[in-house]
Amino acid sequence: MSKLLHNIKTKTRFMRIGDWCVVTAGIVLVVVLFQQLWSHEGATRVQIRLGDTIYGTYSLNQQRDIQVDGAIGPATVSIMNGKARFSKSPCHNQYCVHQGWLSRSGQAALCLPNQLSLELIGEAKHYDSLNY
Repeated sequence: MSKLLHNIKTKTRFMRIGDWCVVTAGIVLVVVLFQQLWSHEGATRVQIRLGDTIYGTYSLNQQRDIQVDGAIGPATVSIMNGKARFSKSPCHNQYCVHQGWLSRSGQAALCLPNQLSLELIGEAKHYDSLNY
């Protein structure tokens, strides 16, 4: 057993040129895939859902507040400078308000007690493991 551990330690101490090539290729592959697959696209529209129906789709190139009557009361969605957020909500914990401003395509904010959701939409629809 000790001879086996000694052989493993001595072989892992020195990396050969092929080992360095594999490590470098792996790092390059991860960087390229990260840049290709990770969405940093800015959103152009916000889609508001009430329950399972679409309440409305609005452009982010405006400044306005939209009041939506949800299941437990009215909520306010604010749009400003290419961003959207829940600014007021009747729910107890205010998780949707604390979510803050959303600006990138694919981001979403939910108000579950009020059955409302915001989703930012860009030029192209991006897929993830939830909606593939």
